Amino acid sequence: MTIATDSAGQPPATPQEMEQAIAGFCECFDELRTEIKRAIVGQDTLIDDCLTVIFSQGHALLEGVPGLGKTYLVRTISDALDVSFGRVQCTPDLMPADILGTQIITEDENGRRGFVFQKGPVFHSLLLVDEINRATPKTQAALLEVMQERRVTTGSETHHLPEPFFVLATQNPLEMEGTYPLPEAQLDRFLYKIRVSFPSADDLVEISNRTSGFDEKPIRRVTTREKLVQMQRLVTHVPVADPLLRYAAALVLATHSDMEDSPESVKRFVSYGASPRGMQALIRGARIRSVLDQRTCVSADDLRSVAYPALRHRLVLNFDGQAESVDTDQIIEEIIAHVPAPAEQQTAGVA
Repeated sequence: MTIATDSAGQPPATPQEMEQAIAGFCECFDELRTEIKRAIVGQDTLIDDCLTVIFSQGHALLEGVPGLGKTYLVRTISDALDVSFGRVQCTPDLMPADILGTQIITEDENGRRGFVFQKGPVFHSLLLVDEINRATPKTQAALLEVMQERRVTTGSETHHLPEPFFVLATQNPLEMEGTYPLPEAQLDRFLYKIRVSFPSADDLVEISNRTSGFDEKPIRRVTTREKLVQMQRLVTHVPVADPLLRYAAALVLATHSDMEDSPESVKRFVSYGASPRGMQALIRGARIRSVLDQRTCVSADDLRSVAYPALRHRLVLNFDGQAESVDTDQIIEEIIAHVPAPAEQQTAGVA
């Protein structure tokens, strides 16, 4: 089913067209999910979160111990999407030019020499940055402009990246030798930080059954690049009521310890809270959730459901929080319980 948005990204003109477009979105999302699950056992939430990031025009940081299939998942997603794929394996000796590209000397048929920009792996729609915390801060910084502005500047030249463009990066939370923790500015450019959980006993058995042979079933390409861009544009037109925008803003403000009405755990353990990008992540993710539920507007439950992956990497713990190994998800849980939903705010106002 084709989604009814034009090349300029205009929304459907009538409610019926919007409902038809949402139905087409859900159909394509389900097809992608089903195709990816042919290769990935379990991890339903992980798959949904990764696809949510892609349809939200964002980037995702996948965190999990080795062997959980993070890299394989990204490779499978690239196979299911009709987009170009690039991969960077991060090591301490990786240089920015290895990611972005570099100027090389070429010679034409007349013997004249000149510089030509040789594009790096970032010039692909889907970029896998494997073990991103093994790259040095200098190389990590090379991704800042790429992720935020979707372009590469070399000297006086600016090279724009293809559309769509998204980064899926992985990191290991356990092994700390030879790693460089991502700075807050880098973390803030990821729409979601997704934790990859360990598979259950049934999933382990199924993984063994699927990988005992030598033949892997090929992944079918589910959607085209043009259709993916259409779906990304469609989601931006899902309306969000003003009370829900204020509710999302209240959730973000509650992550700051200097706010008078922030929870006690925030005042005690958080040094700095979520940035305005955290607000953007909440709204983008909530829009996807509402569309998947075939609703044309965002609800408070949508915002609460995406709060964990959207905010967990944006809370900077202070010394006490780090010393006590406080889990930011527990803080977010307390924030959700502490901040009243729009209906509760209106009831309090009437009383």
